Amino acid sequence: MAATYRTHMSIIGDILATTRDEAPDESGANVTYLIRKANVSYGRLSKILEMLVQQGLIEQTTSERACKYRISERGREFLQAYRGFREFAESFGLRI
Repeated sequence: MAATYRTHMSIIGDILATTRDEAPDESGANVTYLIRKANVSYGRLSKILEMLVQQGLIEQTTSERACKYRISERGREFLQAYRGFREFAESFGLRI
């Protein structure tokens, strides 16, 4: 049985979906929660989160306890477009 690897884009999609749908509260999801839900290493997640914040796809809030992340409106638009394109590509047998 061949192993199935996720693409960089699918990991980004998982992170955005987690910050949109599964955040424990309205302030967002912390890094530990995202590591578990998106199933990605701390090192990789840190790099992706930094990029997503810079691109305005997620918002970072910092309190005395931890950084939390939640999806921005721009991130919601991106996620919707990504899911539509992924479904379109899969209808042609392509995996993105």
